[in-house]
Amino acid sequence: MERGGRAAVKASGRRGSLIVPGVFTLLCLVLLLGLGTWQIERKAWKEALIATLDRRLNEAPIALPPPEQWAGLSQSESEFTRVRLRVTFPSARDALVFSGNSSVRDDVKGPGYFVFSPARLPGGQQVVVNRGFTPSRSYAPPPSTSQEIVGYLRWPEAPSWFVAAHDAAGEIWTARDTSAMARVRGWGSVAPFYIEQEAPVPQGGLPHPAALKVHLRNEHLQYAITWYGLAAVLVAIFAIWARKRRQENEQGG
Repeated sequence: MERGGRAAVKASGRRGSLIVPGVFTLLCLVLLLGLGTWQIERKAWKEALIATLDRRLNEAPIALPPPEQWAGLSQSESEFTRVRLRVTFPSARDALVFSGNSSVRDDVKGPGYFVFSPARLPGGQQVVVNRGFTPSRSYAPPPSTSQEIVGYLRWPEAPSWFVAAHDAAGEIWTARDTSAMARVRGWGSVAPFYIEQEAPVPQGGLPHPAALKVHLRNEHLQYAITWYGLAAVLVAIFAIWARKRRQENEQGG
């Protein structure tokens, strides 16, 4: 009777020694599987986003929505939509956005500036136009006559907390914050979006506008495989450890 009691205590101890590691392993397993599943969901989202952007960038341009519809436009639903519009560029001070490369333009491979200028619509409203890229601060001024341009709807960027949005003169910028540009450069009221010009190319070639292309990284399947692989390794390691621990307990008993 006493021997049976001691055996029961030992068996209970062996089971108890596996509970805490087993619970910890289970929690880690759930976390790893969750991360892998999240990456699969992100993969589907990224593929849908790439398909949407690719479609928008290749559709025929539509007329710029009228000002009364601007408040209803959203970045998620309208960014990168190709539009055509007739504008006149007033005499104004440009804002130059410094860039070392571009995620949506194949032709920008080194440092330079994107030239942002205010443009007036036939109704008197103003939009900001990114007229294109120039490797230096020497480029052609905008045309003095009315011109039809084709471009893409884009939304402003918020400035970084760690880098100044612009230099002291407000000429060189680090963020495409067009409302701040309008305030600092004295452009007046502008649309809540800006136009990334695609055409026409100005006489002399600079600043150079161009068609945009989608270059979004989609490595979520690779990440998912990594998380699922770690989950499999965790299960294998726990199984080996638990088996070894059981054998040691049996030999000790």
